[in-house]
Amino acid sequence: MATETEKIWQPVDPEFEHKLDAEYIKFHEANLLYRPRADQIPWSPVTRDTPAVIGTSDPLPVGPIVDYDLSKCKIRVFTPESEPPTDGWPVFIFFHGGGWTLGSISTENSFSSNMCKRANCVVVSVDYRLAPENPYPAAVEDAVESLEWVLANEKTIGADMKKIAVGGSSSGGNLAAVLTHKAVLMTPPVPLIFQLLVVPVTDNTASSTESLYPSWSENIKTCGLVPDRMLWFRNFYLPNEADRTKWDNSPMFAPDETFQKVPNAWIGVCERDILRDEGVFYGEKIRKFGKKVEVVVYPNAPHAILAMDGVLQIGRKLVTDAVNALVQAFA
Repeated sequence: MATETEKIWQPVDPEFEHKLDAEYIKFHEANLLYRPRADQIPWSPVTRDTPAVIGTSDPLPVGPIVDYDLSKCKIRVFTPESEPPTDGWPVFIFFHGGGWTLGSISTENSFSSNMCKRANCVVVSVDYRLAPENPYPAAVEDAVESLEWVLANEKTIGADMKKIAVGGSSSGGNLAAVLTHKAVLMTPPVPLIFQLLVVPVTDNTASSTESLYPSWSENIKTCGLVPDRMLWFRNFYLPNEADRTKWDNSPMFAPDETFQKVPNAWIGVCERDILRDEGVFYGEKIRKFGKKVEVVVYPNAPHAILAMDGVLQIGRKLVTDAVNALVQAFA
């Protein structure tokens, strides 16, 4: 009989294994089989002290990194090492992943440093408030305030106000997408130039029991972000079910008037992720309003490869693709 330390918490379904990236499977079996996910054990905020995803690369060296306090959270500003352009640095406002529940300002330092150094821009990483202590709309409020802070601190960070992009991963991709619509409604409207969404949540009514997003049922046996885990996150962030159809947590439902004015997009999704089709369909909807949208599907990849670029070639490719998309947008 297996002891508690030998319990397999995250098995790989034998019927699904051949569909997953071989390098990922090797890493999963060596490092994740006996590691419980946060949703598999009693909840405690100390869970956040342990990385939600392991396998991230080391941050790249950049210029000054400074934390600033907002009214209810903080931001971390990464600045390039080189001299600023005449008009100031382009700015990329970034929101980490973690289901609005896990993660912190340090969770995706590696990705932020990659974007800063390789896309030659200031990165503003937002430490938005987390559920269940701070459910919706706290994170949305912090996202809006982060943009307001950038607008008010042009000289502090040496920013080019004509080149502001937003982006995020998973729940952070959700917040970035929401912020593009919020920016349209600000007084005066803020003309963001780009949105970079990695495995974004775009519809918080999705499930494996309905057919709108086939990836929810196709990938029900995937690794990492399985349906039960996504619903665990959703219940923490959106305990009031009536809130789940509101567009500022399900940007798929945003009004046509704001879709007409959101910026062009690059969207990266993973073939073996339940959220795949939410990203694909969101890209199609943006495109219907005349925007340029590139959607990249990473074959055989599960949800979390952005944060596994230290151990997965496909994770490194996603990061490089995101860098190149941002470079082109700023150019």
